[in-house]
Amino acid sequence: MSLLAQNTEVLAVPMVTNHKGSSEKDNFELIVASRSGDARAFEELVKRHEGQVYGLLYHLAPDWRDISDLVQQVFIKVWCSIGDLRNPQAFEAWLRHIAVNVFYAELRKRPRRLREVSLDEPIDSEYRREGTRDIAATMPGPEEICEGQELMGLVKDAVNELPQQFRVAIVLREFQGLAYEEIAAITGTEIGTVKSRISRARTRIQKAVAPYLEVTRH
Repeated sequence: MSLLAQNTEVLAVPMVTNHKGSSEKDNFELIVASRSGDARAFEELVKRHEGQVYGLLYHLAPDWRDISDLVQQVFIKVWCSIGDLRNPQAFEAWLRHIAVNVFYAELRKRPRRLREVSLDEPIDSEYRREGTRDIAATMPGPEEICEGQELMGLVKDAVNELPQQFRVAIVLREFQGLAYEEIAAITGTEIGTVKSRISRARTRIQKAVAPYLEVTRH
């Protein structure tokens, strides 16, 4: 199991709550009503999905202080264009696509500090999920908690330092739990490109935390 997979659950997002509602049918009806200009239906739709959008943007840009403002931008764009959504069942993928585009647009406005990466850089072997995560029999002590928080911070910083295409791909895969096909559709890239970016992102994260892990082993 990769280090990133082991530490995904500790990268908690503050103040994120999804209001899913009672059923997929209810959600479908809200989308259809929103397409017809029903503001109350859209308000309920926002309540159900704002946590999902907040979580995505937070993991893409954890150091940004205006995530809530960006979430509002996303839903303004959704309201303005939801009438063009032909398939209500594709709403969540469409919503993520808008959120990623808002992230890209905002990133272009901010000072760049990401390194350029050669597309010819070797690609490591593809990570595969194996089995299930074991649950500890006892609660961690104070020292273990501190170590976990420090490692969590290192992983978060490593993700934040990734080139933007790598960061989007790894966040959608590891923190949003999307399939390669879904990520390809959201980012407008080929599945092979998605896998390449995720593989490179994992390698960079592993390298970033390797010195810390080496110290803690001794």
